Amino acid sequence: MNSLFVLFLILVVLMLLVSKKAGLRNLFGLVFNFIIIFVMLTLIGWGANALLIVAVSSLLILAFAIFMSSDENETTAIAFKSSVIVVLVLLFVAILLQYVGQFQGFAIEDTEELEELSLAVGLNFSNIAIVMLVISMLGAVAEASMAIVANLFELIEQDKAMTLVQFKSQRLIISQQILGTAVNTLFFGLLGSSVGLILWFVRLNYSLAEILNSKLLMSDVATMLLGMLGILFVIELAGYFVEQNFVKKPHE
Repeated sequence: MNSLFVLFLILVVLMLLVSKKAGLRNLFGLVFNFIIIFVMLTLIGWGANALLIVAVSSLLILAFAIFMSSDENETTAIAFKSSVIVVLVLLFVAILLQYVGQFQGFAIEDTEELEELSLAVGLNFSNIAIVMLVISMLGAVAEASMAIVANLFELIEQDKAMTLVQFKSQRLIISQQILGTAVNTLFFGLLGSSVGLILWFVRLNYSLAEILNSKLLMSDVATMLLGMLGILFVIELAGYFVEQNFVKKPHE
């Protein structure tokens, strides 16, 4: 039996045991998002506008990732709104980043695998690089937005007499905690996926300039930095929306 299939079965069983109905709902969300990504890649392969496709796909992916993760309508609405705003803003940042960094195409380390293949596939690899940057940050943005919003609403629920000053203080503490753990997750994810490449550079005596100009490594670093920006922005924006909700409620 394929090892990936075994790992997937373990994931399914554990999600059902730990979260029960919520776990099943999250699994459906995961399946739907896989289908969306498959359709997105198919449409891009057929020559559709990659930037338009990734914008629409990002909205659908965020919707399934957030609304399938919780029954709390107020929580999911704020998390989704915050995530959509941040992702659309960072889409333009990704376009600028790609224009400056030129991460598209293949690196010199890919030469051996590609030497017998045709590169005339008729696709704009610059737009594909932007798609990669945007899709890679969606999970981090959705996770951070749900974490901050759910924590803040739980805080409000537990202390009905909380003042705005107390709320702002707690919001800052929670934001710092979520930011620290989420950023570390992205960093160690990059480090873990790039260990082989880094060892390659070391054993082949790459200079610092060659490492900094490596398309393979720098595209991963750009993805990580964009994800970190997304986490930072969405934590601040989602926290602001919850704060506005907190201020308005006593007057309703």
